Amino acid sequence: MDYGVWIKYTAAMSVAKEFKDFVLRGNVVDLAVGVIIGTAFNGVVQSLVKDLITPLIGIVGGFNFSGLSATVNKSVFLFGTFLNTVVSFLIIALVVFFLIVKPINALSARAAAKKASPPPEPSTKSCPYCITDIAITATRCPNCTSVLSPS
Repeated sequence: MDYGVWIKYTAAMSVAKEFKDFVLRGNVVDLAVGVIIGTAFNGVVQSLVKDLITPLIGIVGGFNFSGLSATVNKSVFLFGTFLNTVVSFLIIALVVFFLIVKPINALSARAAAKKASPPPEPSTKSCPYCITDIAITATRCPNCTSVLSPS
């Protein structure tokens, strides 16, 4: 038996097992799912902006920057296309903010408000004579037998 081949095989299997453990760790899988959903959602948001919101803004504002350009030494600078891209980015950012971020923040605040409950009422008090913790309803200290005033 060739032990060199066996050592290489076991080392390769160890690396493969380590890689499998890394890939199947929760964070990597969650990240992969997030990227896939984000990519799919990107198409939805771009379609919303391009097909619905931008035409509405065009109706109200009546502007289209795509024709704006400048020529310097036979080099054409299409800054109108860049302005359209910036406006599109700002519109997408606003849509994502108001349709995703704001509702999620509101749900998170509502969930946090439900979790934050008032602290429970104390069930013990200190004996003023021996400083021992006793039941809050006690009328006599079990340690020093002092009579306690009701409070």
